[in-house]
Amino acid sequence: MRLAYFDCPSGAAGDMILGALVDAGLAFEALRDGLAHLPLAGYALEKREVMKGPFRATKVEVLVRGEEPDHGHAARGDGPAGEMHRHPHRTLPDILDILHASALPVPVLEAATRIFRRLAEAEGRVHGMPPERVVFHDVGAVDAIVDVTGACLGLHLLGVEAVHCSALPIGGGFVRGAHGTIPVPAPGTAELLKGMPVVDTGVRRELVTPTGAAILSTLAVSPGFMPDMTIEAVGYGAGTMELSTPNVIRLVLGRAPAPAVAPAPGELEVILQVETTVDDMSPQLWEPLLEALLEAGALDVYLTPVMMKRSRPGVVLTALCHPAARADVARVLFRESTSIGVRWTEYRREPLAREIVRLATAYGPVDFKVSRRDGRVITVTPEFEQVRRIARDKGLAVREVLDEARAAGRQLLV
Repeated sequence: MRLAYFDCPSGAAGDMILGALVDAGLAFEALRDGLAHLPLAGYALEKREVMKGPFRATKVEVLVRGEEPDHGHAARGDGPAGEMHRHPHRTLPDILDILHASALPVPVLEAATRIFRRLAEAEGRVHGMPPERVVFHDVGAVDAIVDVTGACLGLHLLGVEAVHCSALPIGGGFVRGAHGTIPVPAPGTAELLKGMPVVDTGVRRELVTPTGAAILSTLAVSPGFMPDMTIEAVGYGAGTMELSTPNVIRLVLGRAPAPAVAPAPGELEVILQVETTVDDMSPQLWEPLLEALLEAGALDVYLTPVMMKRSRPGVVLTALCHPAARADVARVLFRESTSIGVRWTEYRREPLAREIVRLATAYGPVDFKVSRRDGRVITVTPEFEQVRRIARDKGLAVREVLDEARAAGRQLLV
């Protein structure tokens, strides 16, 4: 598994992330050509090497032509300090229409959609309105759309399967925005930073922009920690501000430790059942915990309600993993939950031989998980996220697309 770790000593912004991706090995021409699929005109993507203090870094800029001064963030890291633009004030549906009118790869579109939905939800909470009614100012501009989509495209082109990031320097002071003078971090950025580790470095500037906060808070699976990896490449992306420390973001690309080799069909394998029981954790924290456990190497994770001492309701969390992943799974449990201890038991299991097969259906190609025993097909299961996306795009019921996919799979393979 290829991992990306963003080290953010002086903040994070969309253009800094793009610069780090290019500096770490992303072909600039591939990034530029991929972004050309967006139905956006009037901009150019440029790159150059710059010095930030004693360090060389790559600066990637989205140059928007024909824009006039407007009220934006005066100290943004993803644009020259004090530079503002007059641009269309788009809503979430406007931006999603732009994304889905492109021919970008599906994983890129899904990631960019998640980021903009998260932005809309954060702004909606700040302004007391549904996400679909939020009018984006800075993050609705061409440069922000390119930054977000470019970050997702760059990670995809580099083959990154999991994103991690350091704690973020929160910054301070005030900036001028579309709603007047506002404190740093901006209210929308503060919402995006919920659940993220932050530090105060004493710098009174806007170090983390809404775009940077949205990208990292949406994509990072275990913010605050660098994962175990074998380092393959390091890149530096430059910001625009001049600070007392180099205004760069550092990207470390690497490979996660190799998982245990799966047994041959019919052979038994040893797995561990790692468990902990808690009764004092917010329900909102379960989803990020389960995601982090799967990223750490858990084969499966599930929750079981139990009644604990003093008649308190609690939850048993069970994670199945190979023995080599036990330490990583335990580390995530201690970091992301309120557990003060974990236990594990050794089991043996016999897995079926499995593979992913792409099959044609009436609604387009769908990936199926196919399991076999002794050469005979046992199960043919369509990937549900693809089924759900097709149903959404075509305005159909998920059940209807799922039934059609299952029927196609059985007809073609069983």
